[in-house]
Amino acid sequence: MKKMNSPNPALTSGSSGGARQFATSSGVTVLHVDDDPNDTALLEAARRKAEIEFRLQNVSDGDQAMAYLNGSEPYANRTRHPWPTLILLDLKMPRATGFEILRWIRNRPDCKDLAVVVLSGSELQEDIRKAYSMGANSYLVKPLGFEALVELVRKMTSVWLSPRPRRLPIMPATRPEIKPSASGGRFR
Repeated sequence: MKKMNSPNPALTSGSSGGARQFATSSGVTVLHVDDDPNDTALLEAARRKAEIEFRLQNVSDGDQAMAYLNGSEPYANRTRHPWPTLILLDLKMPRATGFEILRWIRNRPDCKDLAVVVLSGSELQEDIRKAYSMGANSYLVKPLGFEALVELVRKMTSVWLSPRPRRLPIMPATRPEIKPSASGGRFR
């Protein structure tokens, strides 16, 4: 794989990719890295049926995924190709495997906060372990049946695309005084 050195446009305002811009009302873009156009069409149909708002972008191999994330041509226009909130990554692809793409993503400081969910047909424990060890945020097996895909899109959205609540300050833990009860110390 050829490494490209363009910075993340979200971090620099004057780069060829421009500042981070969103083209959907929800401001959420999902980059689907999968060589099967049928999988992308099904994912888009499931998104519509689930009535979930996000922009689905698809690239079919590792070179295209790297070009998209680098903001290189033909993905330099960040209005048409916004910085993704989430990457859905297939493992089995030509030219570069999903593992190679995941390694490339996790070795880039500008992608460290980017959520990557492996969405694969493989149920092999070895693939699942390897994906997590390489930095995947989650591993989902492609479901059988359209309704199952719709449900997966709903769950994925609630976990990875919902606005994150603000973190509350950590308060020092206090130990409540526990008094034994007449029943021999059990809580009632």
